[in-house]
Amino acid sequence: MAMGLSACGQSNSDAKEASAEADKGEVVVFSARKQHLIEPLFNEFTKETGIKVNFITDSPQPLLARIGASQDRVEADVFMAVDAGSLWSASNQALLEPANSEILNSRVPTEFQEPNGMWYGLSKRARTIVYSTERVKPESLSSYEQLADAEWKGRLCLRTSQKVYNQSLVGMLIEEYGEPKVKEILEGWVDNLAAPVFSSDTLLIQAIASGMCDVGIVNTYYLGQELAKNADLPVKIHWANQESNGVHVNISGAGIVKNAPHRDNAVKLLEFLVSDTAQKQFAGSNYEYPVVENIPVDPVVAKWGEFKGDKTPIAYAGENQAKAIMLMDQVGYQ
Repeated sequence: MAMGLSACGQSNSDAKEASAEADKGEVVVFSARKQHLIEPLFNEFTKETGIKVNFITDSPQPLLARIGASQDRVEADVFMAVDAGSLWSASNQALLEPANSEILNSRVPTEFQEPNGMWYGLSKRARTIVYSTERVKPESLSSYEQLADAEWKGRLCLRTSQKVYNQSLVGMLIEEYGEPKVKEILEGWVDNLAAPVFSSDTLLIQAIASGMCDVGIVNTYYLGQELAKNADLPVKIHWANQESNGVHVNISGAGIVKNAPHRDNAVKLLEFLVSDTAQKQFAGSNYEYPVVENIPVDPVVAKWGEFKGDKTPIAYAGENQAKAIMLMDQVGYQ
């Protein structure tokens, strides 16, 4: 667990200015998004508003457990997650409350917000197909379900089903195709595995580059991180399901904790994070896509081209999570 206090240590600041800033109060964020990705933005928010941001970072389950255990003495104002499934879980446990913000409602597309305003996407993270440029012709690829075909036997690599990113992907496939069809797809994926499942998307990408497998499914920003280290990496993106419903797009997002002690400041923080300037930095710092439309993306991301994203409300990723986990377990997808 990492802990931080944004906008502190300004020992040379004028005492009167510091006092005025202190009067602005604070906001407390429990974040599953990593410190180096959020702290610069929190510092900018403090500089702009005078509101200090206290935050801790951890995986979502411990953060939600702590929020749930402190309902009589609420600590957090904002819960920030890196997957819609975690946000749905927080809302489903009645740990969040509506933001009631016209700015958030208008800036964030409806498919990336909870219908009652319990949580909102702050960046988009596409989970799609990657392939070896040395052994795969891009025209041979089309969709997630096609990776279950016999032509990919012994050529597919996957990340573990224990990761919420894959649970959300499968949950959205269930919403599109229904459980029987998705079970068939999962059986095909398992049959086609070239190696045991990986613990991370980074290791999966490296396995494709090394020749262990030819295709896989990852969040695109992991490829961005690897390309930053090696621009000649022989791995490229294929945008899945462009002839049907579109590529699976998840989110990093946040919601207001129920009975937040600094609710007004929490809403201001979320509204700041969907501003044009903050959106460019929030997404760009991790090779993601801004959730607000018409915001420029990082040059590395721009090279991947445009794609059609699935417009199905991302809340279904959480609603179908239990079904997804059950199906993956039934077919032996570890």
